[in-house]
Amino acid sequence: MKSTKKLQELREKGEGDLRLREKELAEQLFALRLQKVTGQLEKPSKVREAKRELARVLTVLAEKQQAV
Repeated sequence: MKSTKKLQELREKGEGDLRLREKELAEQLFALRLQKVTGQLEKPSKVREAKRELARVLTVLAEKQQAV
């Protein structure tokens, strides 16, 4: 139920906002991976959450491009 609300919120955003969010998530995921390698990552579940959120954003972007 929680993920459907996130999807609805993402679908309401414009393509520019989604591209910006994609960039932010990619940078966040890179930072988390770096922390994991150096042993500084406190919550390993954050990597998984970031991956899923990035996948949601990319899915909505693909849907918007197919609609055009």
